[in-house]
Amino acid sequence: MKVLGIGNAIVDVICKVSEDFISQNNLSKGNMKLIFDEIEFRNLFSNLEIEKTVSGGSVANSIVGLSQLGNNVGFIGKISDDDLGKKYETGLKEENVNYIYQKKKEILPTGTCLILVTPDSERTMCTFLGTAGKIDENDINIKAIEKSEIIFLEGYLWDEGEPKKAFDKAIGKANKIAMSLSDRFCVDRHKHHFLDLVKNKLDITFSNEEEMMSLINAKNFDEVITFAKQVKKLLIITRGEKGAVSISGENIIEVGTKKDLNIVDLTGAGDLFAAGYLHGVINNFNQKECLSKGTEMSSKIIQQIGARLN
Repeated sequence: MKVLGIGNAIVDVICKVSEDFISQNNLSKGNMKLIFDEIEFRNLFSNLEIEKTVSGGSVANSIVGLSQLGNNVGFIGKISDDDLGKKYETGLKEENVNYIYQKKKEILPTGTCLILVTPDSERTMCTFLGTAGKIDENDINIKAIEKSEIIFLEGYLWDEGEPKKAFDKAIGKANKIAMSLSDRFCVDRHKHHFLDLVKNKLDITFSNEEEMMSLINAKNFDEVITFAKQVKKLLIITRGEKGAVSISGENIIEVGTKKDLNIVDLTGAGDLFAAGYLHGVINNFNQKECLSKGTEMSSKIIQQIGARLN
């Protein structure tokens, strides 16, 4: 297998909402809110009109993108043997992803993420992790990891206790490790641990500019470049309208953004960028070609609703 993703198995429920809906529910626009109370989540859910449901989760989106590009890929993520769990498994298998997990009935339901898209195409996420957040080391298939060229992890999955043990087990057996920092709030919550991962464990780190600046408490992007040169690992940073940059020691490669796009939904832009970039890595592209493929994939996904290329 070329790439094995390990992440939160989340059913994405995409809904169009007004700006008022965001403010009335005290949500932070453009960010992800974790909801721990199942009743609170169901109350929020009950006021929405569903546009689309997809077998999602950040890394799962990237893995599907890699599959659509013709790569042999797999995914490990925890679901329950319930209606949404069955839909999740079927959804991934329909995308030719090797789903490496034996589902069983869990105490908590399969994880769900409400993706609330406002008229300006920005997305605000409300996630009830359900059983996805309860992944543990017993859910990690060592044989699958050892047979994969790269494992791809997400910051969303990292948490103290059992998820951390699962992470450590996967990292300990992997041939090559890539990870997305996922979200600025995620970075702020786990800054000390993420910094250790970036410096000492990961071969490839994906982040956006805001996440990386938060991680190292940088005042400007020059400080990010200085940090990246010092750690001597491969850092891939997306910068919105400024494009994307790859930094490995003294080697700095940049690409610009695609122009004149009809942007309708930013859901999955980072996930599909990672898919395009990793496609380049496993097919021996050079750094500029890897970044360009990532940019091409993210440019396509933001011109449609959801995180799956049609």
